[in-house]
Amino acid sequence: MRKEVAPIEGSELEAIAESCQQLINNHKTLTLSTLSSEGKPEISYTPYVRGKDGTFYIFISELAHHTPNLLANPVCSIFFAAPESETRNLFARERAFLGCDVEELPRGSETCDRLIDQFQEKFGNTVEVLRNLPDFHLFALTPQSGQYTIGFGKAFKINTDGSLTHIVIDKK
Repeated sequence: MRKEVAPIEGSELEAIAESCQQLINNHKTLTLSTLSSEGKPEISYTPYVRGKDGTFYIFISELAHHTPNLLANPVCSIFFAAPESETRNLFARERAFLGCDVEELPRGSETCDRLIDQFQEKFGNTVEVLRNLPDFHLFALTPQSGQYTIGFGKAFKINTDGSLTHIVIDKK
């Protein structure tokens, strides 16, 4: 006989949503999955800054495969995971992924300059050099939905507003 799982809701769900935000905020880089012009998945990582509205911003070179991928296919997935060394069971590792729409922000715009300033504040002098290289592009990654997992039976849909919904699979 299978035990029925009650959905997690209310204040417990709010606390879990806060844990999801902490997982993301504890990272300075994100894992980035893009599609090549041939539709093949490719994965990489990049530093990011995050806007108050939840948008992720990345500043990346045309020499990296993900830049032409994003220009050709303006969608991606991003991923965050707890360190393996802090995980008791690697099958139940805390992790979050978000599917994002992508928009390139034009170089020289006030918004672009302000965001590159934020990169420089967060990541230091390297950005001062990168901002002058013409092959670097600034992209806005706007999350649409995703999933946050904290263990067996504890997977949550990340909604567009950042709230969570407990995923319960009924296998009767």
